[in-house]
Amino acid sequence: VERGLLDYEATVASYWPAFGQAGKDRITVAQMMSHQAGLPGFDTPEDPAIWFDREATLARLCSQAPMWEPGTASGYSPIVIGYLAGELFRIVDGRTMGAALRQDFPGLDLWIGLPEVEHDRVAQMRKPVKPSSLGTIDRIKTAAFLDKGSSPGGRGSAEWRSIEIPSANLHGTAVDLARIVGVIADGGAFDGRAVLSPAVLNAATRERIQGQDRVLPYQMSWAAGFTRNAGLNIFGANPDAVGHCGWGGSCAFADPARGLSAAYVMTRQSPHLIGDPRAQRLIGALYDAL
Repeated sequence: VERGLLDYEATVASYWPAFGQAGKDRITVAQMMSHQAGLPGFDTPEDPAIWFDREATLARLCSQAPMWEPGTASGYSPIVIGYLAGELFRIVDGRTMGAALRQDFPGLDLWIGLPEVEHDRVAQMRKPVKPSSLGTIDRIKTAAFLDKGSSPGGRGSAEWRSIEIPSANLHGTAVDLARIVGVIADGGAFDGRAVLSPAVLNAATRERIQGQDRVLPYQMSWAAGFTRNAGLNIFGANPDAVGHCGWGGSCAFADPARGLSAAYVMTRQSPHLIGDPRAQRLIGALYDAL
């Protein structure tokens, strides 16, 4: 967006015509990035192995109709959003997200698609001892989280670590997660270098939709790819703080009013979808110390 290659208000299909199939031709980039496209997962069960075939996954998603009318509600898309955003980025930029991350932010220990030589550095995750609470289960929540093929199999395998799944297998450190999200806290600058203009920063972080999410059992305020703190108060008290939580408790956020960014990662996952108590205690202590 900063380089003029993408417009949040343009339709996804204007860049990626195949996406416009099955009633998706009017979905905007902003709607897709704020989980309003009606694609929380596959609408019928799939073999989890499909996620390891990027072209097959994208063809399947392009042919699928929205599971609700786009633009009328949000419905968190835990895995699909990474494939959609990743392909749109590749079309307009020519690089994968993983390659761009390494080239545009050199020195960060963050990887989307981890080279095999780095695999022995990775801590092993321990799954939650109980499932997450999703509220009343319907076909939309099932598609997002509960179908056998709702997420890639083989988590932690060499194949899983090596492919690029922007929404699921970022590898890195809490310090460098905080540094990159700190671009928002620092007015668009990274290590003193301007990377986002005020206009683009506002377009990326302003509220795109607010209300009861169709997948998460919460009232959500979504920006273009970020969770807004408004109504949740999981990133301190500032409603304009933005960030994202990951399955099991990890999170990263930025508070522009305080010029603050922070991140939390862990090896033992909890069942909390957002607002893990461990992260909340640390965030509370951080603000108490200011």
